[in-house]
Amino acid sequence: MIKSILTSSFTLLLCTSVKAQNPSLIDFYKYNPAVEHRVDAIFNSLNDTARVAQMIVTSAGELGKPDKTVLKLAQENKIGGIVFLKGSKENHKKLIDSLNSISANQRQLPLLYSIDAEPSLFNGRLKGSAPMMNTIDINTTKEADSIARIINESLLEIGFHQNFAPVVDVSPNNEAIKNRSFGSDQAKVIELSTQFIKTTQAQGIIGTAKHFPGHGLVSGDTHEKSVYLDGPLQEVAVYPPLIEAGVLSIMMAHITIQNSPKYNTEGLPASCSRKIVTGLLKEELGFKGLVITDALNIMKAVTIIDNAPLLASKAGNDMLLMPKDETDTIYSILSEMSKNQNYRQQVYQSVKKIIRLKVFLGLI
Repeated sequence: MIKSILTSSFTLLLCTSVKAQNPSLIDFYKYNPAVEHRVDAIFNSLNDTARVAQMIVTSAGELGKPDKTVLKLAQENKIGGIVFLKGSKENHKKLIDSLNSISANQRQLPLLYSIDAEPSLFNGRLKGSAPMMNTIDINTTKEADSIARIINESLLEIGFHQNFAPVVDVSPNNEAIKNRSFGSDQAKVIELSTQFIKTTQAQGIIGTAKHFPGHGLVSGDTHEKSVYLDGPLQEVAVYPPLIEAGVLSIMMAHITIQNSPKYNTEGLPASCSRKIVTGLLKEELGFKGLVITDALNIMKAVTIIDNAPLLASKAGNDMLLMPKDETDTIYSILSEMSKNQNYRQQVYQSVKKIIRLKVFLGLI
C-alpha cells in the first residue's frame, strides 16, 4: 500500500513538472524559487539508493557495456546517465529509445545521455557521420560556432543531452591529447573553447570543459600509466574565463600532481583529490556546475587505486564516469554515507545538482 502511494505521488510529481514551464539551460546558474521547489520535491521522493544511482554513469556502444547489461542497470534503477562510445547513429538512437521507455514505464527519473563528440572524435563516436575536421584545425570563433552547431544537430536528433567537449588543454604535442585540443596558445584555447561552449549550451546541450586541472603540458597517457604534473598548474588559468562564460560541466583528469606545495595530491590522481576537486575547482575557482570524473574503468592511472569511485566521490565529483561495477559503487557510497554525515550532505548536494540539470534540460 505504501509503495503504491509513493509511486502515485511520484507520478503526479513528474506529470506536474512536465506541465510546468521548463527553464532554459542557459539559466541554470540563476536562482529560481520554482525550480528549487521542484528539485527539492523530486529529491524528497527518492530513497538514498535511488539518489546515489543518479551519480553513476555507465557506458554503451561497441566499446561500452553490452546493451542487455545497460538495459538491466536501467531497469534496476542503478544509473543516472550513460556515455555512448563507438557506434552508429541508428544503434545509439535505438538504445536511447528503449531506455526512455524503461524510465517512463517504471516512473524513474530520465537518464542523462552523453557522448565524446569532440570534433576530433566525432566520426569515431558516430560511425557514418559526415567527415569532421580535427579540433586543432579550428582557428576562428566563427569556425568553432559552425562546428559546434553541426555536432549539436546530430546529437539532438539522436537524443543526447551532454557533450564531453571541448578539450581545453593547452597542448602543443601531448601523446594523449594530440589533435584534440585547440592548440598551444592559451588565449586562443580560451577564445575558441568559450565559443564552442556557448554555442553548445545555447542549443540545449551541456558543454564539458576537460581535463581539469590541465592535461596538455604533461608527459604520458593516463590510459596507460600514472602521469605526473610536475610543479605549477600552468593550465588552470584557462578555466576562470570558461566558468565566467557559464560552462555547465567540467571533467577531471586522472593526472597526479607533485612538486607543487599547495596542490600536491600525495600520489592520488587529481580526480580523487579533495584538494583539487573541492579545494581548487569548487572553492577557489567558484565552479558551481557539474563535476564529473574521466573514465574510472579503463585508465590505469586510476584503476590502480583501491575503490577509486568512492574516493572520487569523497573528493567532490558529482558524477562518476564508467565505474567497473555500478552496484558495488552505489553500496560503497551508501556505506560511507551511513558513517559520515558531512559526506552524506555532500552527496545530497551532488544529486540535487544532477536533478536540477535534468529539470533545466526539460527532461522532468
